[in-house]
Amino acid sequence: MEFSGRTAIVTGGSRGIGRAICLELAQRGCDIAFNYSRSAEHAAQLVQELTALGRRALAFAVDAADFTAVDSMVAQVRKDFRRIDYLVNNAGITRDKLLLAMSERDWDEVLDTNLKGAFNFCKAVTAVMIKARYGAILNISSVSGLVGMSGQVNYAASKAGMIGLTKALAKELARRNITVNALALGLIETEMTRVMPEEYRERMVESIPLRRYGSAEEVAWTAAFLLSERARYITGQVIQLDGGLAM
Repeated sequence: MEFSGRTAIVTGGSRGIGRAICLELAQRGCDIAFNYSRSAEHAAQLVQELTALGRRALAFAVDAADFTAVDSMVAQVRKDFRRIDYLVNNAGITRDKLLLAMSERDWDEVLDTNLKGAFNFCKAVTAVMIKARYGAILNISSVSGLVGMSGQVNYAASKAGMIGLTKALAKELARRNITVNALALGLIETEMTRVMPEEYRERMVESIPLRRYGSAEEVAWTAAFLLSERARYITGQVIQLDGGLAM
């Protein structure tokens, strides 16, 4: 299989987009380690699904914003799996409010999870990948980081920061045969978007040229391509997966 013998870390892997990426990579032969922040039940269920596919799977109740905990998690994955080939920085939260109503805590929590979390995992895996002279890092960003969205000053800043991180780190690691890319997502059908009021959902769909939400599976397919051998000549790029929302 395409990723047979490879190992991936997927952050925020237990639900939604992260879960879809874990399953897609596992179906293609990859062993999976992921972290989660809240739902131990969802994490345990995903581990069962991954092992049923014949893959090794590890779940960690680790806060992406905790530098020491992330470092320990990556060290454990390296010990158990003997390698780390791919990193997908998917963990993210929102605290959407207009700036006038946004608290310092709203700002800090979003930047800590979304941007510092990506830094923490990149920092922890880079030495392993450099030693192997092989690897691929994929940062899950957002069109909000490209064009900004009202009520998302904190989220837009974190996702724009991930794009800057992607481009700078790609330049640092290219000579070590490590690629670094980003996906800028538009509106994706997840548990979070499904609970939005129907009137709001319909209004948002009208702003998308393709007139629909994307699926978590479409994100997973694109992620798998960018990690694959077919994409080894792609680095430092931001691929928009948004139905034309931000073109």
